[in-house]
Amino acid sequence: MSRIVLIALIIMPISTSQADEGMWLFNDLPLEHLKDKYGFEPTEEWADHVRLSSVRFNVGGSGSFVSSSGLVLTNHHVASDTLFKLSNAERNVAKDGYLAGSQAEELKAPDLELNVLVSIEDVTDKVGAAVKDLSADEAAKARRAVMADIETASLDATGLRSDVVTLFGGAKFHLYRYRKYTDVRLVWAPEAAVAFLGGDADNFEYPRYCLDVTLFRVYEDGKPAKIDHYLKWANQPVKDEDLVFVSGNPGRTQRLFTVDALKYLRDKRNPYVLNFIRRKEVLMQQFGLGGTEQKRRAQDDLFGIQNSRKAYTGMIGGLQSPAAMAKKAKSEAELLSALKQKPELAKHADAWTEISRIQRENEKTLGDVTSFRSRLYDIAETLVLMASEDGKPSAERLREFRKSARESLEQDLYSTAPIYADLERAKLADEIARLVEKRGGDDELVNQILQGQSPTQLAATLVSETTLSDPEARKKLAAAGVEGIASSSDPLIQLAKIMEPGLRESREHSEELAEQERQAYAKISEATVAVQGTGTYPDATFTLRLAFGPVRGYEENGATVPASTTMGGAFQHAENHAGEKDWQLPKSWHSARQKIDPSTPFNFVCTADIIGGNSGSPVINRAGEFVGIIFDGNIQSLTSNYYYTDDVARSVSVSGAAIREAMRVVYGAETYANELGN
Repeated sequence: MSRIVLIALIIMPISTSQADEGMWLFNDLPLEHLKDKYGFEPTEEWADHVRLSSVRFNVGGSGSFVSSSGLVLTNHHVASDTLFKLSNAERNVAKDGYLAGSQAEELKAPDLELNVLVSIEDVTDKVGAAVKDLSADEAAKARRAVMADIETASLDATGLRSDVVTLFGGAKFHLYRYRKYTDVRLVWAPEAAVAFLGGDADNFEYPRYCLDVTLFRVYEDGKPAKIDHYLKWANQPVKDEDLVFVSGNPGRTQRLFTVDALKYLRDKRNPYVLNFIRRKEVLMQQFGLGGTEQKRRAQDDLFGIQNSRKAYTGMIGGLQSPAAMAKKAKSEAELLSALKQKPELAKHADAWTEISRIQRENEKTLGDVTSFRSRLYDIAETLVLMASEDGKPSAERLREFRKSARESLEQDLYSTAPIYADLERAKLADEIARLVEKRGGDDELVNQILQGQSPTQLAATLVSETTLSDPEARKKLAAAGVEGIASSSDPLIQLAKIMEPGLRESREHSEELAEQERQAYAKISEATVAVQGTGTYPDATFTLRLAFGPVRGYEENGATVPASTTMGGAFQHAENHAGEKDWQLPKSWHSARQKIDPSTPFNFVCTADIIGGNSGSPVINRAGEFVGIIFDGNIQSLTSNYYYTDDVARSVSVSGAAIREAMRVVYGAETYANELGN
């Protein structure tokens, strides 16, 4: 920060909201707020233990260690990608569930990576020095280079995955070091019917009755990993108004965004994304009508697409609220007015104008097709780019090809997970058709790609003639480097080579705009701190954060919504929807109904500030004990991308008491249930 802002920090009062807003950095927790409001003072040891017990899933979710022998608990829907990869026509663990009879029967995931945040280091000065007085284009390249150098040096020195994370819109940069686990094995998963009881209709709703959990174990050197930091299991379930904490990896928020940036999301980008999602939903539904096996193959994609569709519908609804936008506009106007009273900060007002210009630039390229969404094409594109990028110093490569990210890249690239030709044909045909729609049938690039074939015919040719379904073929092609790519006759490699110039041009343009936006938001962040003081948190970046709040119900449509539901209530909920498929509890639950304690808390809500990416996050009490696991938010919480409210917005969790009760009584997993917290 500039000297002016540092002086402002000294003279401005610390301000913290009375609401429990915040996705807080573990190295900057709101200690005074917790002490003043809740009489709770987390020690450094408490925070370190929670951090080291928390886990990030590379598929976009969170989890936690729950035993000293490597058990990791997450959501069924976070695990679904792996569950589908472990399934086939004969054994559908994604639908029917799985319980390992012993450690020998724990199923190894083909490409799952778990990360544990070991340390955090502020590298703002190093990054800032590298981009000082540079143009946006020069700064983007210099910033990418210095971040890669910092990461490589850290990897070489520690052996830990090292990522430089951008915070406060670019005002700060932190180096996060992670311990990685890549030998991850499935222990137990319940049936999809109870993990997602109520289906799409109940998604983002409350009250809920879902056992949305899955248990994995991490291994090292072929043996269960020895874990020093794991969460003890609380003996008592939470009660109304109990303070709880959520430790997880929220995805992306845009709370620092200006009014014009939010309007672009409201009027342009999010509607475009929602229409894209709807298109893909229809595609997967139609593919699933081809037969039982086709339905199974499409189910994972369909679930994710439907989840995104509902989430974006809620986000757009929040942005379309005149009251919410007016509140943001009022806050922005007050901040700009305050800046005018400070001549030394007045120049920061230009940042808002710059953000407005960037939104207009973004609109010009919205919907451009420079790549195709298909697993086989993604592999081809990665191989083509990697061959070129590997010839450059690590600091000059695209971010995903830097040295420090290589192991994770190869973990995905050489995955042995099944690839289904019929599903790939459907995806590629639709993606190529989308390109034709965007550019027109007479476009030069379109004709170069189609070569006289329709999108459906071309997709069939590409999938039938490629060798990239075979991991060994990928390894061989990667080892051949630039010469191998140049001489390859694989049709998908050839397609990726045709698309490469446009993709690189698009990425370069996007990176330049992102740098301009980063510099503008850094100024906005500095201005906000100078006027309003500290005591705040950065936007979410899919890195570890701590949120908190009380267990609390709410009022909706004149009725009181209780803070928790019960396992007995799940049967009533199913009976209220008798004959409807999405509300049918599995046979295992009906068989165990008389044994289940119906008063056992099942799902509960709290006011903790969460968002996508927090799925699977442990919910803990003051003692740091496991009391639940986040799996959703209610529909009112979907505005959390842009602003927080605790009036009726709630995060939704599975109770730890229900998890242990179900494992023991319904699934006969007594051994694993006893291992929880031990």
